[in-house]
Amino acid sequence: MNVLKTIAARFAKALEAIGVEPEQYLDLIRPSQDVKFGDFQANFAMPLGKKLGRAPRDVAADVVARLDYADFLEVPEIAGPGFINLRVKTDYLAGLLQQTATDERLGVEKVEEPRKIVLDFSAPNVAKPLHVGHIRSTMIGNSLALILRFLGNDVITDNHLGDWGSQFGMIIYGYRNFLDQAAYERDPVEELARLYRLTRQLVDYQDAKKKIGELENQLTAAREALDAQKARCAEAKAADDAEKTKESKDALKKSNKERERLTKAVDAAQEKFDGAMSKIDGVESAPELAQLAEGRETIGTDVLNETSKLHHGDEENLALWRQFMPQCLSEVDKIYERLGVQFDESLGESFYNDRLGPLVERLKADGVARETEGAVGVFLEGQEVPMLIQKSDGAYLYATTDLATLEYRRDRFQPDAILYVVDFRQSHHFEQLFEAAKYIDMGDVELTHVKFGTVLGDDGKPFKTRAGDAVGLKSLLDEAEVRASAIIEANDAARAPEDRFPEEEKRETSRRVGIGALVYADLSQNRESDYVFSYDKMLAMNGNTATYMQYAYARVRSIFAKGEIDVDALRREFDSGAKTLLLGSPEERALAFELTNFQGALEMVARDYRPNWLTAYLYELANKYSSFFERRPVLKAEDENVKASRLFLCDLTSRTIAKGLELLGIQTVERM
Repeated sequence: MNVLKTIAARFAKALEAIGVEPEQYLDLIRPSQDVKFGDFQANFAMPLGKKLGRAPRDVAADVVARLDYADFLEVPEIAGPGFINLRVKTDYLAGLLQQTATDERLGVEKVEEPRKIVLDFSAPNVAKPLHVGHIRSTMIGNSLALILRFLGNDVITDNHLGDWGSQFGMIIYGYRNFLDQAAYERDPVEELARLYRLTRQLVDYQDAKKKIGELENQLTAAREALDAQKARCAEAKAADDAEKTKESKDALKKSNKERERLTKAVDAAQEKFDGAMSKIDGVESAPELAQLAEGRETIGTDVLNETSKLHHGDEENLALWRQFMPQCLSEVDKIYERLGVQFDESLGESFYNDRLGPLVERLKADGVARETEGAVGVFLEGQEVPMLIQKSDGAYLYATTDLATLEYRRDRFQPDAILYVVDFRQSHHFEQLFEAAKYIDMGDVELTHVKFGTVLGDDGKPFKTRAGDAVGLKSLLDEAEVRASAIIEANDAARAPEDRFPEEEKRETSRRVGIGALVYADLSQNRESDYVFSYDKMLAMNGNTATYMQYAYARVRSIFAKGEIDVDALRREFDSGAKTLLLGSPEERALAFELTNFQGALEMVARDYRPNWLTAYLYELANKYSSFFERRPVLKAEDENVKASRLFLCDLTSRTIAKGLELLGIQTVERM
C-alpha cells in the first residue's frame, strides 16, 4: 500500500509516451508541503522543459494528457510555471484502508526482489561492560534488521564479538597481578571489569609519563608560533589601515586565517597535554595507585606479551581466557535480553584466528600484500597509506580479522549485502576494507558502512561519568526505568483507588516506558548526527518521544475499553464489506491519508538505512490522530455508521503505531 509508488508507476508510462526516460524525474514527485496543493506534487516539468526546449506548462499538460489516473486520482491541476498538483480520490483511500481490516501486515507489501543481507552490529569488547556508545550500534542495527525482514528480505544478524584483542591481555595481566580473590568469587564480572580498568589506567599512566615531555615541547612550540603569527597579524592590520588596497586586505585576510589555524593547533596541543597530565595526576594523586604503578614502567609491553601468548596458544593464558569468557558473555547477554535484541550469529574474533595466517600468506602470494617497514600491508588504489594486515612482530590486526570475516560470510551465506553498523570514527578503516575486498573475490556484494555519530553530555562532549569513564549501558537502563517509574507512580496516584495499577503492571509498564524512551531517543536522530543525552527530553509526554507514542497508543486503546467495543468483530465487519469506511471530514481524510504512508516510511528506512524516517512518520501519524480525536467525537458520533468508521480509524492507527514501535524494537503499553 504505497500510493506514491502507484503514482510514480503511472507517470513513468506517461513520460515514456512523450519519449522521455522517466527514472531521473520520478524522484521529483513528492508529498505536498501544503494540503491546499493536494496530496502530492510532481515538479519535473521545469527541468524537463529546459531539456526539451519547451515551456514547462506545455510539458506538464502533455504528460497529464497521457496519464492514466481516473481510477484513483482527481483531475490533476497544473499550477504556476508547471507544477502538477495531485489529489487522491477519497473513496480510493477508504478502499485501500478497508483492505487492511484484518491484515496483520497493515497493507505493507513485501519487496519484489528480496535480498540476503548480513547485518553486523553491536560488536562489543566482551572483556568490559557495555557502555553508552553501544546503544547506537545495537539499536540502529536491531531496528534495521526488524524492518528489512518485515519488508521480506532474508536478514542474518551477526554480533562480531571482541573476544580476542588486547583487552584480554589487560585482564590476564590484571588477574595475575591485582586480583581480589574474594571479590572475584562474589562477582566475577565486576572484578574482571575492575582489573581491566585498573590495568588500562596504569598502561595509560606509564605511556603518558613517557610522552609528557614531548607533548609539553609541542605545546610550547605551538604557542610560540601563534604569538609570532599574532605579531604578523598586527603588522598586516597596520599596513591595511594605512594602504586600504586589495593587496593589503588579502594579506590581512591570509594572515588572520593562519592565526586561526595556529589557534586550533594550540588548542589541540593543549588538549593532548592536559589529557596526559590528567592520566598522570589520576595515578599519582592516589597513593594506592601510585604504589601499584611503581616499578611497572614496562606494563604496556607486558600486556602486549600476555596478548601475544594468548594468540599463539599459550596453555595458561588460553585456560584463563576460557575461564573468563562465560562470565563476560553472560553479562552482555543480560543487556541484550533487557533490550529485546537477538542475534543469528555471535562469532568472536577468536573464531577467525586460525584463518589469519593463511589469509596473509595467500595475499602475499597473489601479489596483493607486501612488506612495508617490517610489517605487511595491502596497497590500495588511491590510498597513500597501506592497510596493514600484519605487524612487524607478527601480530595480526582488526583489518586482517575483518577480511577473514568477509570471506567466511561470503562462503557461508552468499549474501547480496553486508552492512556494518559502526560509529563514524571507523570510516577510514571501512574505506580501506571495502577497497581491499576487491582482492578476495567478493563479487558484487554490497558493502556499506552504516555510520553514526556520538552520544554527548550537556557539555557537548562524549557522554561520560564524572570519573571520565564511558557511562555503562546497564546504569543507563536502570536509571531510565527508575525515572519512568516515577512518572507512572505520579499518574497512578491521580487515579481513583479502584483504577490504580497492580504493582506487577507498574513494574512492567515502567520497564517498557523507560527502555522504550532510551531506544526511541537514539533512533529518532539522524544516525550520522551527534545528539545530547537527556532523560528529561526522552521521557517527555509530548514531542517526538517514545513516551508520547506509547501514550498515544494507550489513549487509542482506552476508547475500545471505555466503549466496550469488540474490536475483532469490528474488523470483520469492515473486512466483509458489511461496514464502509467514511471519510467525511478533513481530519478523517488527513488521518486516513497518513495511514497509507506507512509502507513508504519503511521503504525510506530500507533505502538509506535510517530508522529516523520511521520515527518521523509515527510522530506525524500521532499528531494527525490527535487532531482527528480533538475535533471528531468517536463514541458519541452522530450515528452508528460514523461511529463504526471512526472506531475503525482508531483501531488502524493503534495497530500502525504498535507495529511501527515493534519494528523499532519498542514495546507498547495498554495504559499509562
